[in-house]
Amino acid sequence: MLLFTCVRTLNRITTGSAQFDELLAGGIESQSITEFFGEFRTGKTQLCHTLCVSSQLGYDLGGGQGKVLYVDTEGNFRPERITAIAERFSLDPEGCLENVIHCRAMTHEQQMEAIIQASALFHETG
Repeated sequence: MLLFTCVRTLNRITTGSAQFDELLAGGIESQSITEFFGEFRTGKTQLCHTLCVSSQLGYDLGGGQGKVLYVDTEGNFRPERITAIAERFSLDPEGCLENVIHCRAMTHEQQMEAIIQASALFHETG
């Protein structure tokens, strides 16, 4: 899985876990590509779903007020999880879903194409 956040300023995005954020020196760095990999059932998908929402939080809440590209390499993206997590963070579930671009990519070439296209879209729409 790849997660690409589009926010205007370089900052750290909360993972939703204070302890994990501390291990990561404040969270996941914005304006970067972050790849998650690991064994089956270790929380990669849950973390990515949470970051899809927390990336949209205000800066004062550990977010980036931005949009997200979720490049799904395993077929695990679940919009209903975004909805539940958005409600946990007191955000509009439909608004959160609108700010998440989801694509399925099986090869490195498809992943790069998704990143290029999303970068152009994020640049156009802000």
